Amino acid sequence: MSNAREDSAILHAILEAAVDAMIVSNGQGQMLRANAAAARMFGYEVSEMVGQSLNMLMPRALAELHDGFISHHIETGEKRIIGIGRDVEGQRKDHSVFPLHLSVGHAEVGGQRIFIGILHNLTDRKATEDALARSQRLDAIGQLTGGIAHDFNNLLTVIVGNLELLEMRGADARQLPLIKDALESAELGADLTSRLMIFARKSNLKPERADLREFCLTTLSLLKRTLGATYLIKTDFADSLDDVMIDPVQLQSALMNLALNARDAMGAGGELRVTIQNVTLDGTSTAQEADIEAGKYVRLSVSDNGEGMNLEAQQRAFEPFFTTKSDRGGTGLGLAMVYGFVRQSGGHVTLYSEPDQGSTFGLYFPALLTLAHGGEEDGFTDAPSKLPHGNGETVLIVEDNPKVRKLSVERIRHLGFTTLEAESGDQAYQLLREGAVVDLVFSDLVMPGTLNGYDLAAKITAEFPALNVLLTSGYASDVIAGASTDQAPYRILHKPYRQSELAHRLQALLADGSTD
Repeated sequence: MSNAREDSAILHAILEAAVDAMIVSNGQGQMLRANAAAARMFGYEVSEMVGQSLNMLMPRALAELHDGFISHHIETGEKRIIGIGRDVEGQRKDHSVFPLHLSVGHAEVGGQRIFIGILHNLTDRKATEDALARSQRLDAIGQLTGGIAHDFNNLLTVIVGNLELLEMRGADARQLPLIKDALESAELGADLTSRLMIFARKSNLKPERADLREFCLTTLSLLKRTLGATYLIKTDFADSLDDVMIDPVQLQSALMNLALNARDAMGAGGELRVTIQNVTLDGTSTAQEADIEAGKYVRLSVSDNGEGMNLEAQQRAFEPFFTTKSDRGGTGLGLAMVYGFVRQSGGHVTLYSEPDQGSTFGLYFPALLTLAHGGEEDGFTDAPSKLPHGNGETVLIVEDNPKVRKLSVERIRHLGFTTLEAESGDQAYQLLREGAVVDLVFSDLVMPGTLNGYDLAAKITAEFPALNVLLTSGYASDVIAGASTDQAPYRILHKPYRQSELAHRLQALLADGSTD
C-alpha cells in the first residue's frame, strides 16, 4: 500500500512539475487528470477539467470528429495521432482558438485503457513563422520592384532627354506647352520610381549622426499644423537615448506618413502618441521582431487610437500599392516607403493592431555603435537658366542600353563635348588601354561583362589617375557596391536626370579633377 501511495505522489509531482500541458483521459474521452500547465493553457481551473469531456478543449469541428478518432483507434489500431503527434487547434475557456502540438500515448491500468496527451502551445512559433514568411515575401517583392523601377528609370531617361532636346532645338509656341506637360508627367514617373526604390531598399540615403528626439520634435511641430486641432499629439521621449545614423529627410517623410495614416484611421479626431526609447533585442524578443538581429536599438513608436486593422490588412500593410483607402486617394506607397527606409537603415519595423483598438508602428534603428553605414552623394538639384558648356573635351560614354547610349551621346554633344562610345566596361577599358585620348568617362553602373561601373572606375583611378569619372544608374550605387573590391565613393548621377544636372556634374569634374 505504501508503494502505491508513493507512486501516486511521484506521478502527481511529475504532472505538476511538467512544463508542457499533460492530460490523462479514458477511452470515452473523459479527463481523469490534468496538470497546472494544461489548466493555464486552456484558461480553466484543474477542477473544472477533471471529469469533463476532452471535447471542451477543441473547436466544434474537431470535437465532432474526436470521439470517432478514439473509437476507430481502439477498434483497428490505426494511428492518426496516437504515438505519432500532430499539430492541431485547441480552444480556451473564452472560446479563443490557438495552435498546439499534441502527442498522445496509451496504456492499460487495472484493465482500463487510458490515453496520455502532452500538449505544447505553438502560438509563438506560428507567429514567428508568419513574421518570417511576411518578411521574405516583402523581400521578394522588393527585389522585383527594384528591377522594374531600374528599367523604368532607363525609359524615363530616354523620354526626358529627347523632350529636352526638342525643347532646346527650337520648338514653336504651340509645341512648348505640350513638351512642358510631357516633362512634368515624366517627373511624376520619376517620383514614383524613387518611392518604389525606397521600398526596395535601393534608395540613396544620406545618414547623419543624430538624436531621434531632435528630428522628431521638428517634424511634430509641422504635423500639429497639418493635422489640425482635433488631433492631440503626445510625446514620451526617454531622458537618455543612444545616437543613431539616420537620413533626416527620409525620417521626416516616414514620420509624416505614419502620422497621416493615423489621422485617416482616427477619423474626425483622436490621439497620436510618439515614444522613443532604447531597447535591447535578444532571443526572447517578440515574434514580430524575429527577423531582426539581436543588439541595441533605438525604437520610435507611433500609436493611434483609430479604427485599427484586420489581419489581412496587417499582413499586407507594407506591400507597395496595397491600400484600404483607395476611395480617399490612397496610393499604397506610404507604409512601403517607411518599411524600405528603415530596413535599408539597418533596422526593422513592427506593426501591432486590433480592429477598433488602434495601431502601433515600431521603428527600430540600430544604436550608433552597432551600425556601419556610409553616405552617398545625391543628385544635383539647382540649375541656373544658362547651362555650362564644354570646349570640345572628349567624353567616353559607357552604356549597354543602346537607346540610352544614343541619347547620352546627343545630350553630351549638345553641351559642347566630343564623344566616344563603348557598350561595356570591358570595351571602354580596352579603348583606354589602346590609347584613346579622353578627358572624362561617363559610365553606367550595371553592365554585362567582367567590369561593372565601379570596377571600371577603380581601374581608371589606378592606371589613368588624371582621368575623371562620372557614374550613372537607375539603381542606387549600393546595389553593387558589395560586389566591388573598390569602395571609393565615386559620384553618382541617378537616372532619370535632367540636362542641367548632367551639365553641372560634367563641369564640376572637369574643373576640380575630383572623383570623390
